[in-house]
Amino acid sequence: MIFQGKKILIAICGGIAAYKINLLIRDFVKAGAEVQIIMTEDAEKFVSKVTLSTLSKNPVYSTFYDQNGTWHNHVELALNADVFLVAPCTANTLGKMVHGISDNLVLATYLSAKCPVFIAPAMDLDMYAHPSTQQNLAMAEDFGNIIIPAESGELASGLNGLGRMAEPETIVALIAEYFSAFNIEQTFLNKTTLITAGPTYEALDPVRFIGNHSSGKMGFAMAEEAANRGANVILISGPTNCKAKNENIKTINVVSAKDMFAEVFNYYQEVDIAIASAAVADYAPKIIADEKIKKNDLNFTLELIKNPDILLEMGNQKKDQFLVGFALETENEEANAKGKLKKKNLDMIVLNSLRDNGAGFKGDTNKIKIITENDIQEFGLKSKKEVAKDILDSIQNILK
Repeated sequence: MIFQGKKILIAICGGIAAYKINLLIRDFVKAGAEVQIIMTEDAEKFVSKVTLSTLSKNPVYSTFYDQNGTWHNHVELALNADVFLVAPCTANTLGKMVHGISDNLVLATYLSAKCPVFIAPAMDLDMYAHPSTQQNLAMAEDFGNIIIPAESGELASGLNGLGRMAEPETIVALIAEYFSAFNIEQTFLNKTTLITAGPTYEALDPVRFIGNHSSGKMGFAMAEEAANRGANVILISGPTNCKAKNENIKTINVVSAKDMFAEVFNYYQEVDIAIASAAVADYAPKIIADEKIKKNDLNFTLELIKNPDILLEMGNQKKDQFLVGFALETENEEANAKGKLKKKNLDMIVLNSLRDNGAGFKGDTNKIKIITENDIQEFGLKSKKEVAKDILDSIQNILK
């Protein structure tokens, strides 16, 4: 059974949709899960602790201390869970979650969680549609949380529209899908997976550098997805604002192409799967000035030298590794990607084109083609998190 032995932590907030949680708990427990409930103090006005405790077969906590002074350890609650579900999640709690405010047990537990966090928002339609709420949902998702979208229907206010918490069966199905995917996808389980991400910066002087617009979002999304599938991830990243959340990700920060080359081959022989998504600078200044270069002459000539080709060398040294490269093209996309696939001894290459709106650097979406020696798969525009799943699914299917 998918839920057998799984530990599910449910945080209930103060909204009328809290009445649905009784059914949700019943379904989880019936399926073999161990359910622990925490709640905000406002949630107690909508659902009874006695009912929740009876259904979950566990005590229910809403404060840091009980009447006897016993401390309810929010860190222990968070670290003990396989999944953390916030349902219903009110606009108030959502706002505090994304801004790091910790003024109750639910929020302190959320900030301590390392497991996947599912958020099921519920509020009136105008509150749900408000730009601040939509921005907070986007931020929560960007932090790596999984949003269970609100549904449309009759609301407590008597209005009809988007804002209803997803039905219990929908929530159960989505979390079951998560556990099912993790259980089935054994390809990455305990596999050492090396991923490069972000740009490289090639110093010109102590102030300036040559670089590119890569944000690192695609590489970090793949690192999170691989770690969620049980991989031990070595993430070698150029300068980026992205942060890895999963504890199975070892992040190594580098600056230049030479730095990245050194770190990649410090680990490469030990890895099972390597995904080179970094946008590595092809050239670097031949001479790095010790002092800031002054603006004196009308023209300035910069001599460049070729950087080491990390991916080519990975292909040359490849033994049993499954090696994936990336190609960002502006013309003759498929032909150039196929040429790179062969020249660099890759097992798979991910192609995206700057001609496609929503693809490429900086954004939260991407549109890709996955190319192997005998096949081309084309995908529509998706979030980079979804693209990461497509890429890892393709690796998995080939390795099977």
